[in-house]
Amino acid sequence: MKAAWYERAGAARDVLTVGEMPDPVAGPGEVLVRVAVSSVHPSDVKLRAGGRPGVDGIGWPRIVPHSDGAGTVEAVGEGVDPARVGQRVWLWNGQWQRAQGTCAERIALPAAQAVPLPDAASFADGACMGIPAMTAHACLFPEGSPAGKTILITGGAGAVSFYAIQMARVAGARVLTTVSSPEKAAYARDAGADHTIDYRRENVADAIMAATDGYGIDHAVDLEFGSNIEALAQVIRPNGAIVAYGSAAVREPALPFYTLMFKRVTVRTELVYLLPDAPRAEGIAYLTDALTRGTLRHAIAADMPLNDVVAAHETVESGTRQGCVLITLT
Repeated sequence: MKAAWYERAGAARDVLTVGEMPDPVAGPGEVLVRVAVSSVHPSDVKLRAGGRPGVDGIGWPRIVPHSDGAGTVEAVGEGVDPARVGQRVWLWNGQWQRAQGTCAERIALPAAQAVPLPDAASFADGACMGIPAMTAHACLFPEGSPAGKTILITGGAGAVSFYAIQMARVAGARVLTTVSSPEKAAYARDAGADHTIDYRRENVADAIMAATDGYGIDHAVDLEFGSNIEALAQVIRPNGAIVAYGSAAVREPALPFYTLMFKRVTVRTELVYLLPDAPRAEGIAYLTDALTRGTLRHAIAADMPLNDVVAAHETVESGTRQGCVLITLT
């Protein structure tokens, strides 16, 4: 099969190769999927670059990148229902702690990681699901619906935020978000944000309090915990929750402990790769329903052929994209 791979960490143009490699085989409990579309996320490029402590080096000397994708089941291993052959599916955790991801014409992986794709959804829709949409759901619904709450979703132009804004609005929440430009503000409002705050021009805490008439926020979905925690601690309501799924700017953030404690704030991290079975099943059921009914929109920033995988990685790393970057394999 044709695939992209790397054998050492480094810059995309220095380490990524496209070529032929042997087809995988579905083992017991696995399915073999013919991949139609592979999605490139920030976590994929960070792993390739060597910037993911705790997971770097897994699967050397050769790694096929990318966690997410969509395609068609071609074969099944022992113990898997043969009726799954021919089924359209979307994929999650393709590369998590394993050497073969979705940036190849075929992938063999546990059957549970190939989720039936509703007829109403395209392969491109399905390829966007695994990391951003599942992360958004896990951050918003850890303890029930956000209905009636005031939610802050930081980085409103990001892939996770694009889904989180939509999910929160559909649930009946009021949504505030932070952005870095008028263009990104328009993008976030198009997703459904009620109010945008330009963090480069405004004091975020002051702007949130002004926009909420002094109320603050009940819940935060945060992609940059190290940079944002001081402001979040100021605006979060008593008994509120801050759920953080990233912190690139500061490796080890310092918590304003007493500010948080005397509001009884819940601070939780989210890593979609390690979701327990119950919340993952809830997220999959939510997304299956959304894909069936068409209640979520999917933003595609770029769609490239496999031979342009370097450009795809560099597009993600540029920080300028709005939506998912896809690699089409069929």
